[in-house]
Amino acid sequence: MILEPLTPAEDGALPGELLTELTALYASNRTFHALSGDFPDPDDIRPEQVAAALADELAEPGAEVLVARSEGRVVGIGITLDRHPDPADPDPWIGLLMVDARQQRGGHGREFAARIEERFRAAGRDGVRLAVLEGNDAGLAFWSALGYEVIAQRRDLRADRPCAVLRKPLTAQQ
Repeated sequence: MILEPLTPAEDGALPGELLTELTALYASNRTFHALSGDFPDPDDIRPEQVAAALADELAEPGAEVLVARSEGRVVGIGITLDRHPDPADPDPWIGLLMVDARQQRGGHGREFAARIEERFRAAGRDGVRLAVLEGNDAGLAFWSALGYEVIAQRRDLRADRPCAVLRKPLTAQQ
């Protein structure tokens, strides 16, 4: 698996082929998008909506969007924050980790998460957090299997949705 930071052109546009692949990835995760409400119609996710969502993410200070490729194809997208907006929270965050639904259960999500954790570990961070939307039982099971533990229940800052906050310590070798 190769991780590539998403870098739009100077005008903010994404290359057409990449945007097509990312739109297909987002559309393949219909159940998640129906739960999150991030797109008006989870059955009709359009390239311009994906481009706008990614532009919003990239505009956040300290955010990075990572594209995961395997055998040359986009298999996942991850969004990280070097710190949470709450100044009392010292950890970096995984804001999103989504694997193409047609590629799930092949180890891509586990490898992608491990590579993100390694990036934070290499930067000297000692833990990482994320939030799982209430009702996303598959997401909670995935992160729990990777060693993340629920540390709080709260509402997310962007859309005021109920979430479980999870944390994983990043020791020298996980």
